[in-house]
Amino acid sequence: MTARQSNILAMTGAVLLFIGLALQFVKLVFAPYVYLAGSILFAYVQVRSGYDGKNIVIRRLRRQQLMGAMLLVFTGVLMLLWHRNEWIACLSIAAVLELYTAFRIPQEEQKEKNS
Repeated sequence: MTARQSNILAMTGAVLLFIGLALQFVKLVFAPYVYLAGSILFAYVQVRSGYDGKNIVIRRLRRQQLMGAMLLVFTGVLMLLWHRNEWIACLSIAAVLELYTAFRIPQEEQKEKNS
């Protein structure tokens, strides 16, 4: 899969995530399915983009990123199973992990490239 295809899949997944969340707040019945489709696409791209280097910090950050992706998918499952708002806690943890790694991984890769 090329980088362009990965970017398209990731952006499609992110848009579906957002739409699914917006529909969930409106309490539409099919909202969890839209969210789940987006989270699976987003997680798939992150799982497929691996890191083969030796930098232990980047490897740790990649594990955190994958944990965030899996929590995004788990949030969709919680939306389907529990019809209250417990899924928000799982989504919050996933969002923090994804946001943290989105900033830290490029910083570490830049440091590694400059060394």
